[in-house]
Amino acid sequence: MLSLLLLLLISYLVGSIPFALLVGKLFRGIDLREYGSGNLGSTNAFRVLGIPLGILVQLLDISKGFIVVMIVSNFFYQNLPFYNVTPFEDITVLKILAGICAVIGHTFSLFVSFKGGKGINTALGMLISLAPIDIIIAFGIFIIILLSSGYVSLGSVVAAVFFPIIMFIRENIFNVEIFGYKTLIFFSLALSVFLIYNHRSNIKRLLYGNENRFEKLWLIRFFYIKAPLRKKKSQ
Repeated sequence: MLSLLLLLLISYLVGSIPFALLVGKLFRGIDLREYGSGNLGSTNAFRVLGIPLGILVQLLDISKGFIVVMIVSNFFYQNLPFYNVTPFEDITVLKILAGICAVIGHTFSLFVSFKGGKGINTALGMLISLAPIDIIIAFGIFIIILLSSGYVSLGSVVAAVFFPIIMFIRENIFNVEIFGYKTLIFFSLALSVFLIYNHRSNIKRLLYGNENRFEKLWLIRFFYIKAPLRKKKSQ
């Protein structure tokens, strides 16, 4: 039990590393909490710090979720630090616990007064190692929504909704065997609700038309081209 608690604590601390804050101070000399939305996520980093540093923050945040799951895979695959009383797969449960702690750490960071980002990227890093095909499809949906609307938040929410749906369809309709499916499907539903809840302010702004849009990423636009009016010829 002690080793389990230590693992969860380490996962939380890894997730708590405020990379957006560190990158902002290191490369721009600014506190990202004082600019833009004040959020320590990659979206605000893109908006304030620019695309290159925004990508750096995103990759670092993704790595947090990925690293904690890899720690579990390498150190606890043979000897689990607890007796699993659930009907779910042992190692999958442990990976999920570690991943959840990393996402919570990112959202409620110990190092920045228990504030942070929305948790999308850290959850993405965790899911890459747990359900890579499903997360790739969900990420594709995110890209389509982003390019056709310019809203990162809308793409994130839609992808979060579709992730458990994709997993359910692949396993039950296309008969694709997903390792740990019976555990992951329940977890993915809970994670989806958690991520949508974290975006509640964004959803409200979307409904009222006040959400910030990335105009440069709004590449797919549906519009009408009006023919120019012709002057009537004098007779």
